[in-house]
Amino acid sequence: MVDAAGLALAAGAGIVGGMMNALAGGGTFATMPALLALGTPANIANATSNLGLMPGAAASAWSFRHELRPVGGVSVRVLAGITFVAGLLGSVLLVVTPGAAFDLIVPWLLLIAFVAIAFGARAADWLAARMTIGPRTLMVVQAVLGTYGGYFGGGVGIMTTATYGLLAGTSPRAMFAPRTLMLATANFAAALVFIACRMVRWDACLPMLAGGIVGGWLGAIVGKRLPAVAVRWWTILVTGATTAVFFARAYF
Repeated sequence: MVDAAGLALAAGAGIVGGMMNALAGGGTFATMPALLALGTPANIANATSNLGLMPGAAASAWSFRHELRPVGGVSVRVLAGITFVAGLLGSVLLVVTPGAAFDLIVPWLLLIAFVAIAFGARAADWLAARMTIGPRTLMVVQAVLGTYGGYFGGGVGIMTTATYGLLAGTSPRAMFAPRTLMLATANFAAALVFIACRMVRWDACLPMLAGGIVGGWLGAIVGKRLPAVAVRWWTILVTGATTAVFFARAYF
């Protein structure tokens, strides 16, 4: 069991993570280090982080439910079904990954997420101006995103934004509803597996979950007042620093 300081750390990380997800994504970069600081193995920390931040994703998806439209000619029900199955697969892959191996894998996953956050939208705009890809490719890529979301999930919101902009020509505002639904679907699928396989550290997850709800609410308020460039650079700073720390932890 965590002590009072540990409870405060978990709740605080949930608040920061919930705010980051509400603003620009990347909440995992706040929750994972906190769980590791509490002595949680990396694979258990990842599963616990997933569940701790899930209510915020679910609440966002519910708030956008009336804005759901097909993406690139593909029904959101089809995309959600693909995401759910892929999320189950990704979470099962995490369950069977040895903890020591995940310690070495996670810095690279964080690096992928960091690159997506820093350059994903710009790369998508550049590619979208030069090529168009059809619904079949969109469904295949959605399966990859769902698997990644179930296995790790860091930065998957930014990756989904970039994907929809490139493959479906979707405007940033129109992405909010389908993107949040896919994130919530992948999180839910993974949570089912993580709970069934007893990979959740509940004494840290519950305060983190409460903090995530508060953070999501605060993030919505702050997001209306902060300039977009400030949110972007704060997110890049946090994700870059966390990625560097995880590489140092695993390889040096």
